[in-house]
Amino acid sequence: MTIGAPAARRAAVLGSPIAHSLSPVLHRAAYDELGLSGWTYDRFDVDEAALPGFFDTLGPEWAGLSLTMPLKRAVIPLVDEISETAASVEAVNTVVFTEDGRRLGDNTDIPGMVAALREHGIEQVGTAAVLGAGATASSALAALSRICTGPVTVYVRSAARAAEMRQWGERLGVEVRTADWSDAARALRAPLVVATTPAGTTDALAAAVPEAPTTLFDVLYDPWPTALAARWSAHGGAVVSGLDLLVHQAVLQVEQMTGRGPAPVEAMRKAGEHALAER
Repeated sequence: MTIGAPAARRAAVLGSPIAHSLSPVLHRAAYDELGLSGWTYDRFDVDEAALPGFFDTLGPEWAGLSLTMPLKRAVIPLVDEISETAASVEAVNTVVFTEDGRRLGDNTDIPGMVAALREHGIEQVGTAAVLGAGATASSALAALSRICTGPVTVYVRSAARAAEMRQWGERLGVEVRTADWSDAARALRAPLVVATTPAGTTDALAAAVPEAPTTLFDVLYDPWPTALAARWSAHGGAVVSGLDLLVHQAVLQVEQMTGRGPAPVEAMRKAGEHALAER
């Protein structure tokens, strides 16, 4: 999916709301390091209804788009082809415009999760636990399908969510077991815990962190640290943050959109940390 890199191109992140997005900070930092002085990366507040019209305005200067909620599924009918990774979770977070005018959809969240874990020394685990059952949980299951050799227990709040997660497991080739959210404290003893819930949801679990925790992957990055991540670190456990995920999925987007690489991971991370510190 790599394309050529003309002197001046445009890229942007779309979503609604979008003002909080760190993507412009990360991508611009990469452009600076890669010497892409003519490239720009912006953000646009676009909802599902406005998305087709936005696509109609795009000219040949556009190299790619990043998509966040609620557009990751809405964009699928607007692209010419999607990768197997994106199809596996029915979600596209990256669109690359090729020189011949085609629109290619991909999902860098999944390999971004794998890369973030690998950076922290997690290449393979026997079992894992997932907190939550939303769209991010399905991406987590897809990532775990690449590194987890045994069952994954997903902690959910309803029977409907449990059934949905088991269906995702069958589709992704993961042995998914489900448990009620009231038992979520048990999840914290798994070799790898992936928290995919909104801010504040796992705060009450912080008191249940074991004395010798293993690895927590908390997909949040603002506010940071979460109560769970702070307690996990205090007890000596390894923590992978949402910023780690954001950086690694953006690295893949930069490489696909620009045709240049490797993207500068550390420069992008530092730019993200600086932007978060100023909030």
